[in-house]
Amino acid sequence: MSIATAFSRLCLQSTYCRSFSTTSIAALRITPILYAEPLKKRRKIDPAVVKAREDRRRKKIEKQIRRLEKNARQLKPIDELEVPMTLIDEKDKRTRPPPKLTPEILEQRALLEKRWNLYRMQEKQRDYQQIDKLLNAQEKALQELRFESVALYEQAIQPDTNLVPFHAEGPTATPPIDKYDSPDGEYTNISKKWD
Repeated sequence: MSIATAFSRLCLQSTYCRSFSTTSIAALRITPILYAEPLKKRRKIDPAVVKAREDRRRKKIEKQIRRLEKNARQLKPIDELEVPMTLIDEKDKRTRPPPKLTPEILEQRALLEKRWNLYRMQEKQRDYQQIDKLLNAQEKALQELRFESVALYEQAIQPDTNLVPFHAEGPTATPPIDKYDSPDGEYTNISKKWD
């Protein structure tokens, strides 16, 4: 280690030393002479060579596209959906019998199902009673309105089409139009063409 530190001190004192000192990781620094190193000259490339490279790259991409189009109809196998043969062989070992239920659990489940059925029946009856109350109140109000004014009663029993804005048309009996080109919107082809 002492040789490296001595060499680094020598490099720091000399301005012509073309290396960097590594006395410690924290003191990693480059000598100033390396900052002014001239750049490598760029070689001039013949335009024909550049065009040949681009042609090769284009042909390679076109070949890959043709290969993908040829194999487009073949579906890739999904490994997750294929059951391994070891699992098929071990099916008998892996299947577990259903748990044996004790008579207490069976009775508890039957009571729970009965309670649920009773609750649902009472809820349905409450709904029916509420609907009956509303219909009776509506009928009583219409009878009172008829005693007051027949014209108002006639207006009240007319259906209000603006209450729920809904309009539906059923299927027509006419056949579809032959050679009808349905509009799908505008399409602009922006794919690149290689000449």
